[in-house]
Amino acid sequence: MDQKEIEQRLTQDFLDTLMPPEKSDQFFEALYGDASEGAYNIRLKFKKADEKQIVLMFDLTKRPGKCLVCSLTYGLPTVFSRHPLINIKNLVEKIKEKGIDVAGWRLGETQERNSSNHMIPFYLDLV
Repeated sequence: MDQKEIEQRLTQDFLDTLMPPEKSDQFFEALYGDASEGAYNIRLKFKKADEKQIVLMFDLTKRPGKCLVCSLTYGLPTVFSRHPLINIKNLVEKIKEKGIDVAGWRLGETQERNSSNHMIPFYLDLV
């Protein structure tokens, strides 16, 4: 399966169903007890693919009036990998339902693009 075919299956609309906008508030509600304490919105985006791997990104965008501080995001790969609201295993299952044979997954380290945007790579290894 080439990148074009994978992109046709993993559209932004589909990825938004896996990680809908309201999930950010639910995540911060669970984490802090108050959704308004959240400093960023979380969105799942497609980055690239080849015959061996798909790379998606958890895109973390600063909320107005909040501060996206590095210390808040560098520990997130570990939190995301286990958090029941993010539910990575379910995300992988939904991707498999699109006919994509995923053999395994892992989250990379947080990447700071700028003070308003950080990203966490989500690697999907293909069969």
